Amino acid sequence: MERIVSKLLIYGDLPKDSILIQLSEVCRDLHTGNYSVENLTSRIFRQVKRLLELGTSCAFDKNLWHNYLTYLLIMDENPFSLTCEKVGSKNGSVNHFAKSDFDAFLKLFNYDFSELENKLGIDCFTCITNYKAIEKPELMYNSNVSEKVRNLSEELETAKDENEFFDFVTSFYKEIGVGAFGLNKAFRLKELPGETVGFNPINNMDSVVLDDLIGYEIQKEKLIANTKAFVEGKKANNVLLFGDSGTGKSTSIKAIVNEYYKDGLRMIEIYKYQFRYLSQLISQIKNRNYKFIIYMDDLSFEEDESDYKFLKAVIEGGVETKPDNILIYATSNRRHLIKETWKDRRDVEQDGDIHRSDTMEEKLSLANRFGVTIGYYKPSRQEFYDIVKEIAVKEGISMPEEELFKEADKWELYHGGISGRTARQFVNFLLSRVPL
Repeated sequence: MERIVSKLLIYGDLPKDSILIQLSEVCRDLHTGNYSVENLTSRIFRQVKRLLELGTSCAFDKNLWHNYLTYLLIMDENPFSLTCEKVGSKNGSVNHFAKSDFDAFLKLFNYDFSELENKLGIDCFTCITNYKAIEKPELMYNSNVSEKVRNLSEELETAKDENEFFDFVTSFYKEIGVGAFGLNKAFRLKELPGETVGFNPINNMDSVVLDDLIGYEIQKEKLIANTKAFVEGKKANNVLLFGDSGTGKSTSIKAIVNEYYKDGLRMIEIYKYQFRYLSQLISQIKNRNYKFIIYMDDLSFEEDESDYKFLKAVIEGGVETKPDNILIYATSNRRHLIKETWKDRRDVEQDGDIHRSDTMEEKLSLANRFGVTIGYYKPSRQEFYDIVKEIAVKEGISMPEEELFKEADKWELYHGGISGRTARQFVNFLLSRVPL
């Protein structure tokens, strides 16, 4: 194994503590003939445990060794893989080096662990290459990661040579992508040492779809039209969803990401205190082969906050043009985002004509930089009943309409008033009373 790993060039820059490097060093020490069985066994078991942990977190199955090697190939963001993601595999000298690496990976796929097992008296590799995973709820792992890794792994098992291996891997890069962005729908921004940023995948993103949001058809149509144009490479606008709480603003954005994920749409959630990192965030994603929504939930500013100026510069008005593969979608209970007070009008000048207050203009300018603004308002009483009824039907609750609406009225009276969120909470309450 150590000879095979030493031949990796494009994919050879693996961390010293990676499972593959650690196992190759065990094989090297074994072949020197000067080793302690207990020491090598202990080192192997540590790496097998790490394979089991990765397999459990990603729901790998059948052959954990193959799944792990496939995971390495998918996650390695190098110049070759990133180019394939962007334009596919093209004829070029780099393909020679890539195929050499894939020949090494094919040998690793077919590596015979019997020598290690026989000399050390262990059987762990026989077990992990014929592995049966314990079934568990999907919420315990990221199904996108699991499904894609396992599917590619099974394809690579059928590769006859490095050329077929090359075709399988490069096709995956072009169709799905490379690294975490290829495997996940949504991320949160994370701060790293040295004022840099990274991305944390959101493994248990809500699987809501637009049909789950009852009513608000005009709002959904506007959001779909803008997002569809965006993923198709047409001009599209930043979007502000504003209005009453509990009306489905955040749900709409989650649903739109689920809807267009297969078309290359990804979402990055950023909090207000992280706005100073917006430029760094954009610089890291502007050349990737995805469409990104930078998502800001419950966006608003008090009058003494100035972080909104970072956002203004990024949306429109900075020296650097915002890349075509990035849009900002924000939700807010405020139409104008920044708290306004009567004192903002003090600098109004009257000299024949009334000039608009500079302070007010400054505060309104942020909301005006969203090309699409969509209002979400509390439903009427009848619309509230319709929402309750439809959710109840979907959940299999059988109750006379008159009784259902009467109980819904009682619930909303003490739980925040009529809204889609209140309707959902009410139905959850009914479900909690249903015997298992």
